[in-house]
This record gives sequence, structure tokens and C-alpha cells, in this order.
Amino acid sequence: MALRISGKHMDIGDSLKGRIEERMEDAVAKYFGHGYSGHVNMEKQGSFFSTDCMLHLDSGVVLQTSAREADPHASFDKAAERIEKRLRRYKRKLKDHHNSNSGEAHAAAYAVMSTPSDDEELAEDFAPLVVAESTLTVRTQTVAMAVMQLELMDEPVNVFKNAANGTVNVVYRRSDGNIGWVDPALMKQTN
Repeated sequence: MALRISGKHMDIGDSLKGRIEERMEDAVAKYFGHGYSGHVNMEKQGSFFSTDCMLHLDSGVVLQTSAREADPHASFDKAAERIEKRLRRYKRKLKDHHNSNSGEAHAAAYAVMSTPSDDEELAEDFAPLVVAESTLTVRTQTVAMAVMQLELMDEPVNVFKNAANGTVNVVYRRSDGNIGWVDPALMKQTN
């Protein structure tokens, strides 16, 4: 149960550090009851304080939240409330669905590429410039588990291997706030 607490451009006192440790430990014990690790980073940004929390539960689920307030205590409280809410949702999903996630994971690579604007004419030998490249773990999940993971991680996209048909699927957060789902297997069925 290692929790790393750090401050950037600020000193986190012993009382705030103790409060953070106690609140995170209480939240995990209340909703999850198993081991965890993670970190809480607090940063002074102008007249505001930003708090980023990330918890890695022993079940393999990663929870991530952030908050920004004028007071460091209020900033942490807001981030902690979000972590608790996500832990509560995770517990409810596990209880309601009794998912049989096999835990199977595969590595995948992806790249973010830069493309010219719509006004520019493309050269015949055009090749986009790679701006960022990374790898991620593709887990075997049901669509419901993938959507839950998307909400827990507070990320815009989740790539997963569909437990129902074995294809790589994507769930993503749409600009209207809804969740989108891309399943290549559905395209094969309609053709």
C-alpha cells in the first residue's frame, strides 16, 4: 500500500500529507478492501493548486482524477471525492455484473501523426510526420468493462480486445459527452 505524495512548486506539510494518506487509505478500504499503490501530486499553478491522483488497485484497475482549486486542501478534497466516486462505481459494477474478465492482455503500439491542413495540397510522396509514439496494453474485456475503464481512467479513448468475439475494439468519449464504440466485427456481419 505504497502511496507517494509529492508537491511541485510547493511544500506539502506533514498535516496535509497525513490527511491525504488517511483519506486515500479509508476510501480504498471502504470500497475495495485490497491492496493498492499510487501517487498524489500537488502543484501550485499561479493562484491555483492542482491535484492529480492515480491509484493502481491490485485487481489491475487504474483510477485517475485531477482537481484545481484556490486552496490546496480544497483541491485535494475535490480529487479525493472523484476517486471515491470512481471506486464506488467500480465496486457497483463488479457486484452487479459479476464479470468474468480473463485478465488476458496484449501489447500494442500506436503513433500520433501530424497532417497538413485541409487547404494545403498534398505532395505525391507525402508521409505524415510522427509527433508521438507509445505502447499500451490491450486487455481482453467486455464492452461494459471497457466503458467502465474509460470512466475510471478519465481518458478520451480505451482500446481493448472484445471478450465476445476476440477483435480489437475501441470505446471513446464523444464531444457531446456520450460514449462511442467501434467494433470491426459488426462491419463484417453487415457486408
